[in-house]
Amino acid sequence: MTKRLLILLLLLAAFAPRAAAQFKSEAFSQNDYGDDAGQADSVKTLFSLKEYFGGLLHKNDLKIGNMVGGSTVFLGGCQIYEKNYWKLPIVYGGLGATVGLGLKYRKEGDTKMSNLMFAGAGLIYWGTLMDGVISFDAGGKYPHPGKATLYSLLVPGLGQLYNGEGWKIPIYWGGLLGAWHFLDLNQTNYQRYRRIYREASDPDQVYDGPIAADTALYYRDIFRRYRDYSILAVAAFYLLQVIDANVFAYMQNFEVTDDLSLRLSPALITTDNAYAFQSPGVGLRLGLTF
Repeated sequence: MTKRLLILLLLLAAFAPRAAAQFKSEAFSQNDYGDDAGQADSVKTLFSLKEYFGGLLHKNDLKIGNMVGGSTVFLGGCQIYEKNYWKLPIVYGGLGATVGLGLKYRKEGDTKMSNLMFAGAGLIYWGTLMDGVISFDAGGKYPHPGKATLYSLLVPGLGQLYNGEGWKIPIYWGGLLGAWHFLDLNQTNYQRYRRIYREASDPDQVYDGPIAADTALYYRDIFRRYRDYSILAVAAFYLLQVIDANVFAYMQNFEVTDDLSLRLSPALITTDNAYAFQSPGVGLRLGLTF
């Protein structure tokens, strides 16, 4: 379980900056946020080291995606940008202590304590990024798409809670836990039949088990395929809740009205408007409001 937690944290750390790059820069800001509202953003502008370090020196402002994306590599950048310098000794001291103890226990052969220390280092790394997202001042009266996206990246369902859509959390967590359950079940069965097949097909070993080698090979391949499908299901639910958080936060300020009406009015068709054909005339114009 500890190994899986470490792998999950490493994948999350690797995915965070890339995931931020998949969204347009404009999706990390709305017209109600900051002084740079209305600036023309482009999907081509994903990340700039010059802009990032300029933000750390407080020469320019950083969008939350760039701030957290850069801090996944240059850890502590969020705290520097937000001028929370007192947190840096805690971050670096905690990481140094846990990693150092992990290496010490690994050298002594205490794998359990070593894995525990490395897991603690992973949690400190995760907590540093989460602190940066929480402390970022997005402003505005609507949920910020960047914060919602990063919340969901760091804690599945947290972006939905931030958007005020907590009813979605059981759906996504149910899907994630269900997919993880089948991943664990299929992995266990795959390991079992792989072991049986090795024992049954080993010419140097006397095998008298009830399952033949051909049968074990068949089920080994079946459960390996099901395990791979389960991994895809976990990834699909995880990515879906991230996209959901981003899209619904971005659409928070869209005006939605219950007014559904049909308007029919006379219109003058002339040669210089969109309704023109060959000659001017009188017709009807149909309008739909929704």
